[in-house]
Amino acid sequence: MNTILSRDSQVRIMETTVANAEKYFGLFCTLMAAYTRKTAKLRDKSDLLVKQILDYANTENPELRNTMKRFAEELAKVQDYRQAEVERLEMKVVEPLKRYGVQLKQMRTEIKRFNSVRNNEIKQLEKLERLRQKSPSDRHTLSQAESNVHKASVDASRTTQQLEETIDEFQKQKLTDIQKIFLDFVTVEMVFHAKALEVYSSAFQILTDYDLERDMEDFRAKLHSASGNYDARPVSSTNPSSSLPWSSSSQSIHSTPQRQEESEYDAEEHRLQDFSDPEEAPTRRPRHSRTNQPRS
Repeated sequence: MNTILSRDSQVRIMETTVANAEKYFGLFCTLMAAYTRKTAKLRDKSDLLVKQILDYANTENPELRNTMKRFAEELAKVQDYRQAEVERLEMKVVEPLKRYGVQLKQMRTEIKRFNSVRNNEIKQLEKLERLRQKSPSDRHTLSQAESNVHKASVDASRTTQQLEETIDEFQKQKLTDIQKIFLDFVTVEMVFHAKALEVYSSAFQILTDYDLERDMEDFRAKLHSASGNYDARPVSSTNPSSSLPWSSSSQSIHSTPQRQEESEYDAEEHRLQDFSDPEEAPTRRPRHSRTNQPRS
């Protein structure tokens, strides 16, 4: 009976371990999938912002036009990095958490099988006790009952040992996986923010270098020209045309080539330093190839 009570304690620990894993891994999976979808939506909204900045740039004077187009190109680079972030989060964080659903079902099945064997052992013991009380002199029946108890006890011991090994392996794998999943999550975020900071710094410098006075001179010259003062300095048209050098690049963000191979982004996860080389920035994938949201 003490052995049965010991097995009861063991199975309660096992059930608690599996139940906690089911609860929290399920929550982590749901929240990380939502986090990834929100990041993808932010990427899409930022793409729209880039488009509107380009449209606005074409309505302004040359100096601001050039500044805003360069600024939009930098914002577009950030969205390329955000796209890589979304893909890596899905592959390295969401998918591993999803797979735990299958593993936890298997553990539930193993515990259920153990409980069935344990219940059979208890049933055989109770049957033996009843026979001892009702027919203490029936040696043949008692011997058969004792044999059944022994067989059930051996089966329960073997099943208990197998389940202990299974739950031990599961626990070790679970602890290893949760560490790796969140390490990958942090690494993906660190790489994205490091690259984004580099690009935002460039965007900041572009806006800082904007020459407002030059645009004001053009604007005032245009006003003077419209009022009939032909001695004023000539004014460049603010309407975009193919003859202007900045017009030819107005659609550069919408027609850039495919993103760099996934292996290049993988390399960035292992070296967060030295982001000064502009050639390391990923090329931009055509907008129509993106999905609105990552798979959940």
